[in-house]
Amino acid sequence: MDSVVKDVVVVSLIGTQLDYVGKRVDRWAKWRPNVSLCSQDDLVINQLHLLHDNHSNRLANDVTVDIESVSPETEVSLHSVNFQNPWDFEEVYAKLFDWCLQQDFDTDKNDYLFHITTGTHVVQICSYLLTESRHFPGRLIQTSPDHNNKNKSIGRIQIIDLDLSRYDQLATRFDVEHQEGKEFLKGGIETKNKDFNNLIGQIEKVAIRSKDPMLLTGPTGAGKSQLATRIFQLKKKRSMLKGTLVSVNCATLKGENAMAALFGHTKGAFTGALKARDGFLLTANEGVLFLDEIGELGLEEQAMLLHAIENKSFHPVGSDAVVNSGFQLIAGTNKNLKEEIKKGAFREDLLARINLWTYELPALKDRKEDIPANVDYEIELYSQKSGHRVQFNKEAKSRFIGFAVSNKATWSGNFRDLSSAITRLCTLADSSRITIADVEDEIEKLTRAWSSSGEQTHTDILNSYLSTEQIQQLDKFDAQQLSYVLAVCQRHTSMASAGRELFDVSRTFKSQPNDSSRLQKYLNKFGLKWRDIRSID
Repeated sequence: MDSVVKDVVVVSLIGTQLDYVGKRVDRWAKWRPNVSLCSQDDLVINQLHLLHDNHSNRLANDVTVDIESVSPETEVSLHSVNFQNPWDFEEVYAKLFDWCLQQDFDTDKNDYLFHITTGTHVVQICSYLLTESRHFPGRLIQTSPDHNNKNKSIGRIQIIDLDLSRYDQLATRFDVEHQEGKEFLKGGIETKNKDFNNLIGQIEKVAIRSKDPMLLTGPTGAGKSQLATRIFQLKKKRSMLKGTLVSVNCATLKGENAMAALFGHTKGAFTGALKARDGFLLTANEGVLFLDEIGELGLEEQAMLLHAIENKSFHPVGSDAVVNSGFQLIAGTNKNLKEEIKKGAFREDLLARINLWTYELPALKDRKEDIPANVDYEIELYSQKSGHRVQFNKEAKSRFIGFAVSNKATWSGNFRDLSSAITRLCTLADSSRITIADVEDEIEKLTRAWSSSGEQTHTDILNSYLSTEQIQQLDKFDAQQLSYVLAVCQRHTSMASAGRELFDVSRTFKSQPNDSSRLQKYLNKFGLKWRDIRSID
């Protein structure tokens, strides 16, 4: 069966400059976009919808006459579309959008083209957007002069198809760009943990698409500060920021100076204010403000911060003048802010404002498969900083990795503990080689530090959650197991992450691990709930 030959229908705008004919005797020696469009030997245009304003009626009619002479088969329809300001994006898009809605497009019978050579750049952009969104169900066509053709009036054409599914190379480039962004956020470390990689993948998208606040949670040493720095650097690389990164540990902002440090102050605003100070929020204008340990901020500072986030403005201490700052906030915390709200220590409205993009960074123990790659990264980092290359011998590396991924390694300080361990190993290594003896000494040092780090004893843990009578009714087996489970729970900010550590092997044999449900059922046996554990933490 023969395919149906469709009519070619083109929408175009009159070009008040390019389509102007000047002296009529010279008009055929000049390239004119709409006349050129209809003069092509290999493109027969059946219908041309020519858009013009009321001031261009005569020009539109003159162009129509010339088109009829070069292409009698082209039916020209004139449409009056008036732009009060052809450089006003909102007006131009709205009027072209409305025009498209009024048309009865029949894609079964017609092949539609939108001519983007004439009109302002705003008109051309709006034509592109309407075509890409399929409000105009066709392709774009562009005309241009052809200096190699003796007949200057004909020119040449280029059809642009916005069906991106046909542009595999372009789509691949987008994928490569996203992958590069994810690798950058991970510091170039080849991580294998699926959950962590998925988390970084989403953070990369949000980082380059959004200016809304981000909240990074997780235990101390999980890498919140490093990730915030890389998010800033990624946005800077993509030319999304003009300003700088300002990092603040809110735990250091105490007393009457906290407000002044954040929001700035005028000269003489308080005793000791010998000169004016901009403050962290203003310094971060058009950049990123990273507030680590945001849960440590006082309630008054939280209220002013909320106002500054929502309005991008605030009053420095001692000033009646409003200061503007277009910063993006990244907040970090190792606290459960919902529990802090219950205690009256954190504002619910502030959490609601910064909770749009919240990401919990897992503890190092929850990413055991990533420990070898991070060991290599830390050694390379030491070499760069010291200018002195150090390596494990084979036996030593195997011993250290084996210990690092075992249950004996609690990594209570997370990546800080790992970084410190590698630094000590590299510094003490003779002949630039880390030996098995070096590793054994470091393992002993880590084990001793973790055992004396102030962690609760078996009895202390049970006493924190159960009465003496309840403890006495427990078998020794249950008491030992429950105290271990509770100790693990204390190190995590969510039931899901605690469950991942507790069920690290059995979960791999389930299609749906449901770690939270399994942990909750276990705690229920002893009359405990997750909120009971977090409220005591």
